Amino acid sequence: MFLGNSKALMAAFLLVLFGSTVAFGQKSDAGPVDFSMRSIDGQTITSESLRGEAVVLAFGASWLPLSRTQLQGIRKLADEYSDRGVVVYFVSTESENEKSKNFVTDEQLRAFAQKYGLKVTVLRDPDGLVSKKLGVDQLPSIIILDKQGNVLGEPIKGLDPNGNLAGQLASRLDKIL
Repeated sequence: MFLGNSKALMAAFLLVLFGSTVAFGQKSDAGPVDFSMRSIDGQTITSESLRGEAVVLAFGASWLPLSRTQLQGIRKLADEYSDRGVVVYFVSTESENEKSKNFVTDEQLRAFAQKYGLKVTVLRDPDGLVSKKLGVDQLPSIIILDKQGNVLGEPIKGLDPNGNLAGQLASRLDKIL
């Protein structure tokens, strides 16, 4: 009887452990996250409009020195993965309120992107609503959405010390391509 209970207990433990790993490791069990952001060119990008595409959302800010390094990695990532169906966005968390300490205009973001050779669409999350929904609590951070709009794994925080963003994301991206 004890041995039978031990096997049942072990099976239950493994089920909970595996289930937790999937839930925390991929977050896809929660379903797609709904959001809407405006690009600096005035387009509205919604989670619904991105369905069917693998998406990388790179959260950062122009005032953050790490974002400059991040842009180089984003540019290389977009170059390497664009022909494989991955869409990459830079998401600025800076304020649109002129009275805010971290206020930046769309034109300033355009100049920032141009200065560092960024050719991906720049989106705005000025109130942090989208980043909070997606679990971003640090800049820079990366979120990957699968083709159904599910968040794939936890946010990737910080940067690869070698600046190899494509290498850092390859295993996650390869899972959804």
